[in-house]
Amino acid sequence: MSDTAELPPPDSLQDPMPAMSFLEHLEELRKRIIYSLIAVMVGFFACWNYHQFIFRYVQRPVMDALQRNGMAEKLVYLNPTEPFNLYLKVAFLAGLFVTSPFVLYQVWLFISPGLYRNEKRYVLPFMFSTVFLFLGGGLFAYKMVYPAALNFLIDYGKQFQPMITIGEYTDLFLTIMLGMGVIFEMPILVFFLSMMGIVSPRWMWHNVRYSILVIFIIAAILTPTTDILNMCLFAAPMVGLYILSIGVAWMVHPAQRRARQARKGQ
Repeated sequence: MSDTAELPPPDSLQDPMPAMSFLEHLEELRKRIIYSLIAVMVGFFACWNYHQFIFRYVQRPVMDALQRNGMAEKLVYLNPTEPFNLYLKVAFLAGLFVTSPFVLYQVWLFISPGLYRNEKRYVLPFMFSTVFLFLGGGLFAYKMVYPAALNFLIDYGKQFQPMITIGEYTDLFLTIMLGMGVIFEMPILVFFLSMMGIVSPRWMWHNVRYSILVIFIIAAILTPTTDILNMCLFAAPMVGLYILSIGVAWMVHPAQRRARQARKGQ
């Protein structure tokens, strides 16, 4: 047989990890969820001592929007328990962002038993990219998406006297911040789907028009306003992340890895 015979797929030369049963997967998932919840609770109690300081940053977007429209810079509450519940939510959100590196590491520990040994070298890129994208999504929402939405809504109804309750405002703030943080994790999801061969860069590129349509539908659902500008503010980073995800899929898809290995062996 010729020495230039077709090389076996590189993945077959790797040592697979021991398979886990369904019950073992459930037990592992339960353990990771418990560890994550404990970490978030620790972060919650740590941030509770600074809840008023944190809330000053939470309310800044609406205060700026009210000031631009010449309105009273004050939020109201209709129930005596609302201020306390507000601080609980604020401390929880802050605790989640503070402990996000540990929580995302638990995600890695749950996924890693299904990877080959040489694929586990991705742990550092995974940790850096997931934390960076999650925090980046929250920052983008805080600096760009949320202020733009508030400016539109308050300016549109400035002929009326606003009575913005702290509960409704905080719920909207939490939804947008966490929603954008999760949306920014799209390349990480594509990374694992591509590594397992579930999606390919060719398939993603051929279906880009349908993906953009779905992205705008999701943006329309998530956007708290009805104007096109704010919907585009939601959709634009999602489209950019989708294009980035195509590159990620090309780097890690098994077919592409085998092709690069074959070129090296020639």
